[in-house]
Amino acid sequence: IRAAVPMLAAAITAAAVVGLACSQEDPEPIPEPEVTEATMTMEIASSAFTQGSSIPAQYSCDSDNVSPKLSWSGVPEGTQSIAVIMDDPDAPGGTWVHWVVHGISPAEDGLPEGGPPSDTRDGGARHGKNDFGKAGYGGPCPPRGGPHRYFFKLYALDTDLVLGPGATKAGLLREMGGAILAQGEL
Repeated sequence: IRAAVPMLAAAITAAAVVGLACSQEDPEPIPEPEVTEATMTMEIASSAFTQGSSIPAQYSCDSDNVSPKLSWSGVPEGTQSIAVIMDDPDAPGGTWVHWVVHGISPAEDGLPEGGPPSDTRDGGARHGKNDFGKAGYGGPCPPRGGPHRYFFKLYALDTDLVLGPGATKAGLLREMGGAILAQGEL
């Protein structure tokens, strides 16, 4: 299990980067948010692993399957909420969504390890539905074969989206639209 993709550097924000993502529930590809010159970057990190290193087994289906601690910085003024999406673009059937969290307070500087597997988190944040069909975190669980990459995507939004618990990645991305002030990636 690998977490291997360099963070977007400020120079890259000048390029229009668009990817496609599919989830099991939303089979129609949807575009990832566009990174523009106006989009600021934030830093996101984990004390459980570093950029490009293996994700420890305790955060996978091979063990405790708990969410890793995440921390971030560089949240811009005007942020009304934060969202986090974790996915695996190397899954055999297309991008597999492991975690969707939205409605995180901009006063927060991260998420603790092992958040509850319920629809809501402390502070009012809401879990979306992952491709395992559950609310909350679903850790890496790839089939045998080559390593998979896992992306933890962080978004600062200029609105607090009115999405209920169980929103999918596709639903969250559609609602975020032009509301992204800054983003980061681990």
